Amino acid sequence: MESRLSCWVLGGVLVAAGCGAQQPAADVPPRTAALPTAGIAAQKVAVFPLTLLAVEERLEWEDHVKSHEEALDRADSMIGAFLSQRAPEVEWVSPADLARAAKQAPQMLTDPHRMGTAMLRSPDLNQVPDPLRSQMRTLTGIAAERYALVPASLFFVRDSGMVRGRGRAELMLVLVDVRTGRVGWRTVARGEGDDPWAALWAGLKPLVPGIP
Repeated sequence: MESRLSCWVLGGVLVAAGCGAQQPAADVPPRTAALPTAGIAAQKVAVFPLTLLAVEERLEWEDHVKSHEEALDRADSMIGAFLSQRAPEVEWVSPADLARAAKQAPQMLTDPHRMGTAMLRSPDLNQVPDPLRSQMRTLTGIAAERYALVPASLFFVRDSGMVRGRGRAELMLVLVDVRTGRVGWRTVARGEGDDPWAALWAGLKPLVPGIP
């Protein structure tokens, strides 16, 4: 199951949508789950950088994704802009801020760009293993508070029925309580577009429904 909300008390609010609900058919992708911002409102939440991005070759989007590092940075920038614009009730701590905090104490803190956060893309991983858990807990404790939003992977793919040049973004997002190491919320944000960045933005919008 790609999108799942487990029963989890988040800041005093029970995040329980989908618990015990009937699961969708295997051939129908689950809907993107909305960010549980009610439980993290007014808190400093660390947003970790994306470290895994891949583009299906048959999309022929080489002109849009010429540099892997630039693509990662652009995706981080778009995610950050979306969160600040669409969910301002949360104090989001950007990947750049996390990286700056890590540089202040390199012997104690791990650069978030070098953490193994991509492993969190596994839908069966509900507990963050060490050493990633301790790395995330220490850095988040310095730069933010208790919770971390992790873009675990971003894939750009093309279905056989799609018009040539059009593709889909699939962004795996997880919310982690770094004190316990528990993955309490997970979803895949999907969106289609004529280029990767239009597709990514379309995928992000359902995370905060009700806004044009």
